[in-house]
Formats: sequence, C-alpha cells, structure tokens
Amino acid sequence: MVGWMDDEALSRTLATGRTTFWSRSRKEYWVKGETSGNRQWVREVRLDCDGDTLLIKVDQEGPACHTGTRSCFDDRVLPATAGVAR
Repeated sequence: MVGWMDDEALSRTLATGRTTFWSRSRKEYWVKGETSGNRQWVREVRLDCDGDTLLIKVDQEGPACHTGTRSCFDDRVLPATAGVAR
C-alpha cells in the first residue's frame, strides 16, 4: 500500500512499531489496522537516496488494501513494451 507520512507520523511509526500515517483528507493521524484490525507490524524502515521516500517492510495481519486484497497492487498490470537501452 501507499500512505502519506510526515515527520510526526514517521516518529510515531518508529516509536510504536505500528505504521502511522497522516490523512490529508481527514487532517488526522491514523494507525493502520486501528479500526479494521488489519494491522501492520514494522520489521524494517529504509530511506531512499534522496531522503524523500520510505520503504517500510511489515508483518501484515489481514489485507492491506481497503478492497480486501493483500496488496493495493495485485489486480491491474499495465502492458508495456520493453525498450532498448540507447
């Protein structure tokens, strides 16, 4: 799944071991699984080379996606033509 984190959400995630996100629409922090029971337990957090993207590896309880699937990226694969490096 993809979620939005600001510095406070990241701090809460690192302190609790539970993924915490900032909801831009609701203007509040939320912990994945707090209401659904589909919790994420943080195993590893990595910062990309630009310092603007996180990869968080988790142990997932139940589905991660609001559609009920394990991943938000399971269903649609877009066709792409393999290019030749120039």
